[in-house]
Amino acid sequence: MIVAAGRGERLGLGRPKAFANLRGRPLLAESLERLEASGWVDAIVVAAPPGWEEPVILLAEELGCGKVVAAVPGAETRAGSVRAGLAEVSEDAAVVLVHDAARPVLPEEVIERVLSALNEGWDGAIPVVPLTDTVKRVEGEQVVETLSRDALACAQTPQAFVASVLRAAVEAAGEATDCSAVVEAAGGRVKAVPGDARLVKVTDAADLAKVSALLE
Repeated sequence: MIVAAGRGERLGLGRPKAFANLRGRPLLAESLERLEASGWVDAIVVAAPPGWEEPVILLAEELGCGKVVAAVPGAETRAGSVRAGLAEVSEDAAVVLVHDAARPVLPEEVIERVLSALNEGWDGAIPVVPLTDTVKRVEGEQVVETLSRDALACAQTPQAFVASVLRAAVEAAGEATDCSAVVEAAGGRVKAVPGDARLVKVTDAADLAKVSALLE
């Protein structure tokens, strides 16, 4: 599943983030092509910006992405978009891989790492990268604590889950910033695997420029 319903207001483009211009193509094109080419992926569902379902399908057709089986309207929240996308995932699917279109440079080896972890008995797996900055807890304007980085990491996507576990967790959960959070809240065991510095999340024009440079 590709979660691509973000409005991209910080990009200031007047169109959804998934259709921001990345080297002459919509941002979404990178994720579509990389998942299409992956031997680990059988089918793709896109949670699209509401009203942009048809352009998503047309883009998939233009790119020759035959694995795309549905484009559904996403929601105002990420959790709502995942819920909408899951409704279109086949009941026969044993595993669901959830990826954010905002991270277009998707290495095949990260897909392999998160999916391989499920064979070890984990309910889910996510790529993480270590923190490099000192982390402070702040209340108002006052620094109240310096946190140890040793037990902290930044989560990325794609995130992989046993399908039945993810479906149950999403139905029972409220809002969350990623799928791992709802699976964790439901008691699921999630493994952290090495992420990748190329999985830059596009939130503003500077991020878009970084991603463009990675594709040179």
